[in-house]
Amino acid sequence: MPLPDGNLCSLRDVSARGQVLMSKGARNRQRAAREKVAQMRAQQRRAERRRNLIIVGAVVVVIGAVIGIVVAVLPSGGGSSTQVIPPAVSGGTPVVQPAALVVPNASGIRGVVAYDTTGWPASSHNGPAARALAHTHVPGPVTYSITPPVGGAHNATWMNCGIYDKPVPNEHAVHNLEHGAVWITYQPSLPKSEVDALRAFVERQSVLSPGGQAGSRYLDLTPYPGLPAPVVASSWGFQLRLTSPTDPRLQAFVSKFRVSKTYTPEYGAPCTGGIGTPLEK
Repeated sequence: MPLPDGNLCSLRDVSARGQVLMSKGARNRQRAAREKVAQMRAQQRRAERRRNLIIVGAVVVVIGAVIGIVVAVLPSGGGSSTQVIPPAVSGGTPVVQPAALVVPNASGIRGVVAYDTTGWPASSHNGPAARALAHTHVPGPVTYSITPPVGGAHNATWMNCGIYDKPVPNEHAVHNLEHGAVWITYQPSLPKSEVDALRAFVERQSVLSPGGQAGSRYLDLTPYPGLPAPVVASSWGFQLRLTSPTDPRLQAFVSKFRVSKTYTPEYGAPCTGGIGTPLEK
């Protein structure tokens, strides 16, 4: 039986509403699907960023480690070789140096303290022989009466002259004094600018070859804990305390006492061929 027109309209409306509801549901499902895809992509991007950060961090760590290794093996100052500090003296019977005898300063340099060096060399005649600084070679450590020492018993092995940025054993440095070296020491707390000035001073000095020895500046520059002045210059039997590396008396001291036929006990002895490797020769 045919339905009345009104019922037909109702059916069409219901059908239309159903289609509308189905369309909205499809759109909602599509939207949800798109949102899920967007979330997944966002998660992927975050994960990728994390991976990149981890990779970058690992690379930075590796580069830092490589730089650290390179810095560790390179010298801390100028020069082309890796520094080797002479080893501390051990073994043997310890020696205590008797008080060194101070004598009048005849050097002509204000502030120089002179000690008895009679007979070493013979032309010095610097005080009574009974109190002259000893020249004995001893195998054990030596406690010196002067800081830093200006002579006395010392180790049989000298060290290679040059610039060191760490303290060196007294017993080897004193042997260098016997060969004519001047030992410039400075307080470890000395400002870097003043340490640099001392290094520049050393590097300006001429290379000498007394007695045909291999060329050397016959200068040692090292820090020295417990130093009684900011800078101290020492040669065999003479010492000068300074407050500044620019004091002109430093050059006067080096010029007078370095490898001097008058003041060097073993003139012509080498300042190379020993132990230790300085930053700069």
